[in-house]
Amino acid sequence: MRVRDLVYGSLLTALSLLIPLAFGNYLRVYLPPFSATLASHVPVMLAMLVSPAAAMLVGTGSAIGFLMVMGPVIAARAAVHIVFGLVGALLVKQGRSFRSALLLSAPIHALGEALVVLPFGFTSYQALVLVGIGTLLHHIADAAIALLTAGSLRLGSFFYARTRHV
Repeated sequence: MRVRDLVYGSLLTALSLLIPLAFGNYLRVYLPPFSATLASHVPVMLAMLVSPAAAMLVGTGSAIGFLMVMGPVIAARAAVHIVFGLVGALLVKQGRSFRSALLLSAPIHALGEALVVLPFGFTSYQALVLVGIGTLLHHIADAAIALLTAGSLRLGSFFYARTRHV
């Protein structure tokens, strides 16, 4: 991992920790057994524009942050951020648009979070319908925030132009 990618990944990891730790009470939607923290996916989504390693780093930070605040079930769900972040970053690295990477990683994210809660005693209905569909809707909302953020900061073109010359 290049130093620049490590710095961006570290800053986004700090943000992924800060969202559940400092803002979780304000941004959290809790409809048992489903919970969602608005903007919690944005750091890993932006890290897709940096590199696959950065996306995995940020996903790991997200899982640690949620473990500290919400416990092992939500942390296991947040660990899925590592997987969907990696997939999205690989798609961006292949030349796919940020928008399509977010769209293609959404079902992986939703299905991953639905499957990871099954060992914790969730019923199939709770896992697939409440957690799976809830995660899909949450992914879409956070993808909109990530697209607006990347567009306003022109991150996509910055990272894309930088990686094209490597």
